[in-house]
Amino acid sequence: MIAICVVVGLLVLLLLGVPVGIALFFTSILGLWAFVGLSGTLSILSTAPLSMTNGYELIAIPLFILMAEFVVISGIADRMFHAIAVWVGRVPGGLAVATALAGAGFGAISGSSTAAAAALSSTSLPAMQKAGYKPSFSAGVVAVSGTLAMLIPPSIALVLYGIIAEVNIAALLIGGVIPGIVVTLAIIATVYVLLWRDPSIAPETERYSWSERLGALKQIGPMLLLLFCVTGSIYLGIATPTEAAALGATGAFLIALFSGALNFQTAFLALGRAVHATCMIFLIIIAANVFGYVLTLGQITPQFVSWVTTLDVSPYLIIAGIIVFYLILGCFMEQLAILILTVPVMVPAIVSLGFDPVWFGVLVVVAAEVGMITPPLGLNAFVVARYSGRPLSEVFHGILPHVVAHIIVLALMVIFPSIILWLPSQLN
Repeated sequence: MIAICVVVGLLVLLLLGVPVGIALFFTSILGLWAFVGLSGTLSILSTAPLSMTNGYELIAIPLFILMAEFVVISGIADRMFHAIAVWVGRVPGGLAVATALAGAGFGAISGSSTAAAAALSSTSLPAMQKAGYKPSFSAGVVAVSGTLAMLIPPSIALVLYGIIAEVNIAALLIGGVIPGIVVTLAIIATVYVLLWRDPSIAPETERYSWSERLGALKQIGPMLLLLFCVTGSIYLGIATPTEAAALGATGAFLIALFSGALNFQTAFLALGRAVHATCMIFLIIIAANVFGYVLTLGQITPQFVSWVTTLDVSPYLIIAGIIVFYLILGCFMEQLAILILTVPVMVPAIVSLGFDPVWFGVLVVVAAEVGMITPPLGLNAFVVARYSGRPLSEVFHGILPHVVAHIIVLALMVIFPSIILWLPSQLN
C-alpha cells in the first residue's frame, strides 16, 4: 500500500510540472522513511548515488550529449538538409522527403530529439514555407522527423533503457538501426499519401543541375564520418558504446572546429548545455535507483510479474495493452520519466512472457517517439510551434497522420520482431 501511495504521489507531482528528478527523490525518500525509518533511509541515501553512477557505461551519456552540442554548433544539419534537398527537392513533396532524411541523418549523429527538431525548424521549415508548402503539413513533417533521434543510434533513450533494465547497450543501439529506417520510410510514405490526397500542399520547387547535385554530396561527408565513428565502430566490434561515444564527441568537435563555427564562446556554451543536460539525467538516474528500493520493499515488481503471468490471454494481447498504455502515458508525461517509472516493472514481466528485452526496449522508444508529438505535452510540437510562429493546434493537426503511421510501424514490429532483432543477432 505504501509503494502504491508513493507511485500515485509521484504521478501527481509530475502532472503538476515538478521536475522528474526532484519528484522522484521527494516521493522515494518519503516511501523509504515509511518502510525502513530515518536511519535506514539515510543509510540508503549515503550509498545509492555512488553505487549507481560509478558505472563505466554511464560515461556514454555526457559524451553523446556533448557530441550533439558540437553537431548543432557545426551547422551540419543545415548543410545536410540543403544537400539532400538538391537531390530530391525538385519533385512535389521533395522538401518534405528531404526533411525526413535530414532528420534521420541528424539523429544518426546527435541522439537529441529536441535538438533535431530545433535544427530542422530553423532550416527546412523556412525552405518549405518559401516553396509554398501548407504550414500544418510542413510543421508536422519537421516535428515527427525530429523524433528519429530518439531511436537511431546514438540514442540516449536506448542507453538509459539499457542501464535501467541491465540490457546490452550495444545490442540496443544496433537494434534501433533498421526500425529507424522503417520509421523514416513511414514518414516519407505518409508524405506521399497526403500529397496524393491533396497535391496543392507541396508544390514542385527549384531544379538543380547534375554538377550542383554532385557538389552537394561533399556536404554529407562529415555526417558519414560521425556515423562510422559511432554506429559503425560498435557494429564492427571496434569500440564499445562508451568508446564510440568518445569517438563521436571527438569527431563532432573536430568538425565544428574545422568548419570555423567553434570558438571560446560557442565551446563554452556547448559545454555548459552538455553539463546541464548531463546533471539533469544523472539526477534522474540516482533518484530512479532510490525509487527502485521502494518498489522492491513494496513487492510491486514481483506482484506485477505474477499477475501478468497468470492472465489467461495471449502474450501478444498483453503486449498490445502495454503499448497502448505507453501511448497514453506519453501524452501526459515526459519520456525519461516514463522510462524510469515503468522499465523496472515492465521488463521482468516481459521476460517472464518469453519476449526479448532488446526488442521491447526499441518498442518502448518508438512508443515514446509518439509521445514527443502528441498533445498535450508533445515537446517536439512545442519546439516547432515556437520556431515556426504557427499556432500549436495547427502543428498538432499536421502531426496526426504521422501518429497513425507510427502506430502501424509499432504493429509491424510486434508481428515481425526480426525487424529489431536481426541486426543485433549479427553482433554475435
